[in-house]
Amino acid sequence: MSGSNSTSAITTHVLDTALGRPAAGVAVRLTRIDPDHPLTVDAFTDDDGRVSELGPDQVPAGTYQLRFDTAAYFAATGQECFYPEVSVTFTVTDGRHHHVPLLLSPFAYSTYRGS
Repeated sequence: MSGSNSTSAITTHVLDTALGRPAAGVAVRLTRIDPDHPLTVDAFTDDDGRVSELGPDQVPAGTYQLRFDTAAYFAATGQECFYPEVSVTFTVTDGRHHHVPLLLSPFAYSTYRGS
C-alpha cells in the first residue's frame, strides 16, 4: 500500500486536522455497490495518511463507497470519537482518476473530490 506510482483508479488521503498531521493506520474499505459486479478492497493509510493502491487501475461506472474506521484510529491516538466510522458514497461516471480525501477531527469531518 505505498508508492506514488500507483495506478489505482480510486485513491484517498486522510488528514487529522485536530493533530495537524496525516492520519496513519486508518482502516479503509472500498466497496462497489452493485450486487451483480461486487468489489471490496481493504487497506490501511500509510505514514503519510494515503492509500494509493486501492483497487484496480480502472473501475466501471457505478456507485462506490469508502468506509473509514475512525473509532480504531481515534482510540490509537488517544482522542475522543463522536463518529466511529465515516462512509463516503460517490458515483464514478468516467474513466478519470478519483481521489477522495478526508479531513478528520474527533467531532467533525469533510471530504471533497480531489485531483
